[in-house]
Amino acid sequence: MPITLSAGRRIAAGLLGAAVAVTAAATPAAAAPAAATGPLSVTAQTLVLNPTSQGYEGTLTATVTNNGTTGDYPSVFLTEPAGGSFTTVDPGFGCVILGLVENRMQHSCASVAIQPGETQTWRLGFHVWTTPRKYAMSATGGEFGVMSNGSSEMSDTVGFTTLFQSTNGSLKKPQPYVQATRSDLSVTAGAVSLNRQADGSLQGRMPVTVRYGNDAPSFGVDLTAALPAGVVVDHTEPQDMPSGGDWFSVPGTRFMPGEQRTFDVVLTAPAGTPAGALGTASYTAAANYCYCAPVEDISPADNTASFTVTAVG
Repeated sequence: MPITLSAGRRIAAGLLGAAVAVTAAATPAAAAPAAATGPLSVTAQTLVLNPTSQGYEGTLTATVTNNGTTGDYPSVFLTEPAGGSFTTVDPGFGCVILGLVENRMQHSCASVAIQPGETQTWRLGFHVWTTPRKYAMSATGGEFGVMSNGSSEMSDTVGFTTLFQSTNGSLKKPQPYVQATRSDLSVTAGAVSLNRQADGSLQGRMPVTVRYGNDAPSFGVDLTAALPAGVVVDHTEPQDMPSGGDWFSVPGTRFMPGEQRTFDVVLTAPAGTPAGALGTASYTAAANYCYCAPVEDISPADNTASFTVTAVG
């Protein structure tokens, strides 16, 4: 059964701190297949990504063979060909993020048992959230490896090439795929009025627009709110992630380059808050990618939108 990897905050919740300790063992340089140094060996085919309405998707087929004399419960290691692109794995489970190599994630996944002489076929899904092109593209740096249970050294690794099929179905004359590494976010928001409720508290709804300008990898966009005293974020509409107090996330799936979303943020203030101008507030957006490093932005100034908050009634 294939396992689908979670995203954004959901990914962070499943991380294992101990995984960081094996990062060094999981980072051999991507290259041609090297001779296996342990009882396990691997192969990997070319990954072909097909254009869709939201980027490119495809499945890498790889194998793990047990050339030893005893059964094993190995771990497999993957370096993505594009940042934030690894989505599913079969038959593995319990995948964790180990860190970044050139802004591409490294993952480790546990495996089911493999007996002497047995070969397992692995299927690893990928989704690159970039605009499909009229020409084919290619990416290098993807790597698949395996480590025997109880070992601290890789048994075998293999690099694989990634091809992006053009929108007309061609794989000929691929051009290099260059993924952005810094986000290009912008936020806009207008003034908001909080209206008096029956219980004396205040509530107001305001539209917020967030634009994601390029294909820098991220699993979502989080916003931090700086609000006048007593004013808090209650929720967003629509809402598919927790929010409240001084932060919230943009609803929906991952962004495509150039995509813009407008949604409502609902603010509240307690009973007893006086009518009138409450002050100036702001929302600051940041892309959510790897727990191990913040995402830098091309132009941080437009990541923040300022607005006024007024209590009415």
